[in-house]
Amino acid sequence: MDISVVVPLFNEEESLPELEAWIRRVMDENNYSYEIIFVDDGSNDNSWKAIQDLSVINPFVKGIKFQRNYGKSAALNEGFKMAKGEVVITMDADLQDSPDEIPEMRKMVLEDGYDIVSGWKKKRYDSKLSKNIPSKLFNAATRRASGIYLHDFNCGLKAYKLKVVKSIEVYGEMHRYIPLIAKWSGFKKFGEKVVEHRPRKYGVTKFGWNRFVNGFLDLASIMFVGKFRKNPMHFFGLWGTAFFFFGFIVIFYLTITKFFFDQSGMTQRPLFYIALVAMVIGSQLFLAGFLGELISRNGPERNHYYIEEKIN
Repeated sequence: MDISVVVPLFNEEESLPELEAWIRRVMDENNYSYEIIFVDDGSNDNSWKAIQDLSVINPFVKGIKFQRNYGKSAALNEGFKMAKGEVVITMDADLQDSPDEIPEMRKMVLEDGYDIVSGWKKKRYDSKLSKNIPSKLFNAATRRASGIYLHDFNCGLKAYKLKVVKSIEVYGEMHRYIPLIAKWSGFKKFGEKVVEHRPRKYGVTKFGWNRFVNGFLDLASIMFVGKFRKNPMHFFGLWGTAFFFFGFIVIFYLTITKFFFDQSGMTQRPLFYIALVAMVIGSQLFLAGFLGELISRNGPERNHYYIEEKIN
């Protein structure tokens, strides 16, 4: 199969017939073998009914329906599991992403060798105050933290090699950081294409201001997990030892001054309590690292590595 198109959606019944017809036209014009995987993330309108109707009209339409709303990451993760195409395309269901971009993005993956090609909505039709400015700040912070120089991490229109989506797991709200997750999995070549951004035609946006706060928290989380997932003691043990050693040195200094320089009232000095707190924090951090190591060593993915090639 040439292409799998994965479309996560929530309450988008009005746009689905138009989106399916648009994708089908692009595929037919380019003679692609394809599948369209609609993932209904617990919609409470008639989105699932629309998907069922489309699957009757077009045998290449497939669908997944969640019992409740789990979020875009869960929808993408399940879509990736089902995908079989040589190139996997993701796009939003609100008609703001153009399927006409698919052939060029597929070419960049197959001919230029990119693992991921991310869309860049250079000209946007969203509200500048509520989306554009926060999005620029978010993307700048992500570029700096991840070392991946893309302009628009959150663009829903992306193209992937099949082995990329089969090598990663997307959870929580981590769909914003799929390039970073792929980087931690060993993929290195990331491309970008300026894509058309269209005004929303039906319905309203499903995202609010909280997504930007959550986005930065998720970035901190994924940076930590990606680096210390298999060796948590390297983080907690280092800082735990540093705090404990600092507290121990201060306590040792205060003890020497009390017994050899005849300074009384050691416990009345603020420095004593600072040292005591440092030693307690250090012990707790070290214990957290030790427990993290136990959990990591007994986890089902403790020896899960990404093998690119193998000769038996």
